[in-house]
Amino acid sequence: MDFREETPEEKRERLRQEELKGNPMGTFGDSINRAQFGSFADLVGGLGWKGTGILIILLVIGYVIYKLVF
Repeated sequence: MDFREETPEEKRERLRQEELKGNPMGTFGDSINRAQFGSFADLVGGLGWKGTGILIILLVIGYVIYKLVF
């Protein structure tokens, strides 16, 4: 095993991942807010795999409705 000191960046990332796992609905709102100013990767990282799947389904349904109407 590696017993080296954890860098501040690694510690921040570890704490961020623990927060995402511990509070999925709270981070959903944060993800939506971050999406306005951040990248798509931030949004997907905050949502997890279930939220990402729902987002993709909503985008596909929205596209189908758009094509039917216009």
